Amino acid sequence: MVDIVFALGPVFLLILLGHVIKAKWAEQGFWAPAELMTYYVFFPALLLHTTARTNVADLQIAPMALALIAATVLAGAIALKAKPVLELNGPDFSSLFQGSIRPNSYVAIAAAFALWGEPGLTLVAIAIAFIVPLVNFLCVIVMETYGAREFRNEGAPRLTTLLNAIARNPLILACFLGVIINQTGANLPPVLGPLVEILGRAALPIGLLCVGAGLDFQAARDAGKTVVTASLNKLVLLPLACLVCCMALGVEGITRDLSVLYAGLPVSASSYVLARKMGGNAPAMAGIITLTTLAAMLSMPLWMLVLNWF
Repeated sequence: MVDIVFALGPVFLLILLGHVIKAKWAEQGFWAPAELMTYYVFFPALLLHTTARTNVADLQIAPMALALIAATVLAGAIALKAKPVLELNGPDFSSLFQGSIRPNSYVAIAAAFALWGEPGLTLVAIAIAFIVPLVNFLCVIVMETYGAREFRNEGAPRLTTLLNAIARNPLILACFLGVIINQTGANLPPVLGPLVEILGRAALPIGLLCVGAGLDFQAARDAGKTVVTASLNKLVLLPLACLVCCMALGVEGITRDLSVLYAGLPVSASSYVLARKMGGNAPAMAGIITLTTLAAMLSMPLWMLVLNWF
């Protein structure tokens, strides 16, 4: 347990530091460009560099992907069943749904590297390549169906727009390009390779600081049933479902552990943007993001401890 805390501790301390820096020192205009650079340059460079060099021959890619997909769909189904039980309106439910399944890839990459190094980065890249398109697809369908009516046809992304965005997602493109380079036995050019490696080193600190800058503690304090239910679904039920699926499919070792860790991630800040644009409950979404991020500081080490018992 101590080793797990020591590995994940710096990840969450950087997140908290980002919140403090934003509150005390950094200008508001710094964070949007920093997040864009992280999303379009630093994290893709890190994923490309890692997947291009790591041996993926022995990894249980197909069973891992199937376990994550099945667990994600199940968590979405649980959220759907909870709507009438909790008597939620459409916007509240859309935020519950997003908060139940959408992972924070920044935290995933940082935690995987902290716990397992480059093999962890390779596995999390595979998880991103399969789960990010699925989650975006499901969330847009739900937002189109349950978002506030006045927002549904005013600039809301259509499924064709969504598919184009997924195809151009820099994290997914970096993963696929890295796998292609890996499988063909090619190498990055002499100058480009070191450049990509240097850019990748900036991904973890800047990305985690940006996560912290986006936290809204007031929204977490105002948490209602939507926020609490989504947080329990995301941090408890989804990783539990993933663990059961991994056991059923024979996924073991680091692949199983990474899959459960990925399933139990806090919610991505991009869900707030989608909620605001497509008529979800944006304040509740901000609360879900903040509460899951704070609670994950405890739940992620606990899940790693549980996995050590198996």
